[in-house]
Amino acid sequence: MRCEISCSYTQSGVIQPNRSVIKVAPLEGHTSYAPYTCVQCDEGWCMMACPVDAIIISPAGAKVVVEDQCVGCKLCTIACPYGTMFMDTTTKKAVKCDLCGGAPACAEACPTEAIVWVETKHGDWLGDFAQSRAQYNFTGLVQS
Repeated sequence: MRCEISCSYTQSGVIQPNRSVIKVAPLEGHTSYAPYTCVQCDEGWCMMACPVDAIIISPAGAKVVVEDQCVGCKLCTIACPYGTMFMDTTTKKAVKCDLCGGAPACAEACPTEAIVWVETKHGDWLGDFAQSRAQYNFTGLVQS
């Protein structure tokens, strides 16, 4: 599927759909297909489960795995109720959709507009906890 190819290339630099963080599920005996990826839920179950604070909130509102901080414990993959946290088989670290920094490659590549990028207001379900994670930059250091 185009979205998987576009995602894998954008995320890893190779055209390898198994490295994509968007998956396409076949339905009804392969007569139709449905894409699924991280919905960037307000609850942030993956982020709350991470024991080393390796998941932060990006300026685009995405929960992002800081690879250098991730210890590969897989707790985020267990905590995600949507099944959209994955483990990179090469790095043994967690990976998930980061919204490509606010311009998702999958949405741009989708010929049927089954995937669209719509900016929405981010929920505040996590309150102070989310604020503390949003203060980290992408190197994992607290911004001054």
